Amino acid sequence: MNRDLTQGPVMRSMLVFALPMIAGNLLQQCYNIADTLIVGRLLGSDALAAVGSSFTLMTFLTSILLGLCMGSGAVFSIRFGQKDEQGLRESVCASFVLITGLTLLLNLFAFLCLDGIRIFLQVPREVWGMMRNYLVVIFCGITATFLYNYFASFLRAVGNSVVPLIFLAVSAILNIILDLWFVLGLRWGVAGAAGATVISQYISGIGIAAYVLLRCPQFRNIGKHWKIRCKSIREIAGFSILTCIQQSVMNLGILMVQGLVNSFGPVVMAAFAAAVKIDAFAYMPVQDFGNAFSTFIAQNYGAKKSERIQEGLKGAVAAAMIFSIAISALVWIFARPLMGLFVNGNETAIITEGIHYLHVEGAFYCGIGCLFLLYGLYRALGKPGMSVILTVISLGSRVGLAYVLSALPTVGVAGIWWAIPIGWFLADAVGICYYIGCQRK
Repeated sequence: MNRDLTQGPVMRSMLVFALPMIAGNLLQQCYNIADTLIVGRLLGSDALAAVGSSFTLMTFLTSILLGLCMGSGAVFSIRFGQKDEQGLRESVCASFVLITGLTLLLNLFAFLCLDGIRIFLQVPREVWGMMRNYLVVIFCGITATFLYNYFASFLRAVGNSVVPLIFLAVSAILNIILDLWFVLGLRWGVAGAAGATVISQYISGIGIAAYVLLRCPQFRNIGKHWKIRCKSIREIAGFSILTCIQQSVMNLGILMVQGLVNSFGPVVMAAFAAAVKIDAFAYMPVQDFGNAFSTFIAQNYGAKKSERIQEGLKGAVAAAMIFSIAISALVWIFARPLMGLFVNGNETAIITEGIHYLHVEGAFYCGIGCLFLLYGLYRALGKPGMSVILTVISLGSRVGLAYVLSALPTVGVAGIWWAIPIGWFLADAVGICYYIGCQRK
């Protein structure tokens, strides 16, 4: 069911639309959560470190495709708000051609650069063998990632956040079942965990593509209406590539931090691998709320309903801050049992370092919550370049401070953890000041 977010109560419309997105992306986290939990429990700390480092790399590669799809989704939302069916159809055609081509290039690049990854990420030799086996399989799922995110972005842009959730739920359950079968039953090790994820990704990607092609009028018989104009390509490229840069810069910074973490050895690698999963799971709902907020703003921007945009902005900020503070409190209190989900109780050094990470970063989720809203706001208002600037500020300061602080003997690895929230708040300050300045003008 498509939802017109330019009508009805503001907060109710936003929340009803956001909840399936939040549930869907929490399920998407289950892909890697399941890998990490099963691998950490059954295959040991080296395997956990290998899968954890691979997760950071795959997050970076996925962010490129996600950014392209999110940028296209912003254009789709604006056209939907304008009730411009022909313009929406042209945008769909242009974006599909552009992103399909880039996906194929990205997949080829990933395989060609496979052996250079160890040097870039400073992966210890004892971990690299398992990590390479995992990556060889997981790279086969890049096309599936494109299919799911492209068609899910389209459905969300026209107000349908339920169908992507359904396909993702089926895929997530299948992933857990296959994980247990391949790793525990067939003893395929980390390659089995990767295979379970890839098969599940293709189920969701092909399934949602078939649904959209059969059920959505913008895609139905699209071959008869195939039309790509230079104007459409430029518009899609402008939104998509800038959003892609924003997403990939954000995750490139995380990848660089991963390399620094790896230099501290397998114990810190394993602690970081487990804590990052908890971290991502904790603030994922507010990230998805930011994406739902972006769709809401984009539809109303296309419909030229400025008062509704202002009301939505105030409600979104209040909701995001309340949620972030509550989650920070929960992560702080339950840091030890949360780490215990991923690491055996006798791995005390890993658990202690993971708790330290969660006590530092987990206390400041309001910073990342505000940043996700700013990303969504500027993307929806046709200013994706501002999202890129905020990302560069956040990640640039984070990476720079991580390397400087961790080099101090009295600070060490804790410097990496403290650099993260500092980067968030610096970007928040710039984004809010820019918005205030625009309002005054």
